[in-house]
Amino acid sequence: MAMTAKDLPVGGAMPAFCLPHGGRSEQWCSTQALGKPLLVLFICNHCPYVLHISKRLGELTTLWQQQGLKVVGINANDPVTYPDDAPEKMPAEAQRAGYHFPYLFDADQQVAKAFNAVCTPDIFLFDGSGKLFYHGQFDDSRPKNALPVTGADLAAAVAGVMAGAEPPMKVLPCMGCSIKWRPGNAPEDGI
Repeated sequence: MAMTAKDLPVGGAMPAFCLPHGGRSEQWCSTQALGKPLLVLFICNHCPYVLHISKRLGELTTLWQQQGLKVVGINANDPVTYPDDAPEKMPAEAQRAGYHFPYLFDADQQVAKAFNAVCTPDIFLFDGSGKLFYHGQFDDSRPKNALPVTGADLAAAVAGVMAGAEPPMKVLPCMGCSIKWRPGNAPEDGI
């Protein structure tokens, strides 16, 4: 079932986090992006909404990283219920999609909760001071609407944050599959 991301206030502080790379032992910490704009992408391996944009997302994030943007992907899905999202399968998905950014695994789902992430994809762009600049959609394309995958909405936001512009006034929310919470772990469960 499709879900729409929560409306979050621009200017909010980025939650600090350290997470392991999917399928590997080393960690990546948000402190590694200090002073740089950071794009945080809640994505996964199996979601049709993520798969629909994955190739273009890989192309654009590679370009943006060359321009100085830090990028990180986070998979918070429960791999017991959704084995395709298991951490050991994440490196192969990153290679298939052309992701050249750290693709991290949020095993206890606490980072997803700290961000108020609810769907895949759920896109958060922070400025160099760690303040939320953009929380919105990649573009208007969806798996069955026949619109081309361009990344136009996110590209405009990235151009703005890199130029030191003001955050966009009108933002359309992300839409995608709900994060697959572990039993009893969904935010509405109060844990």
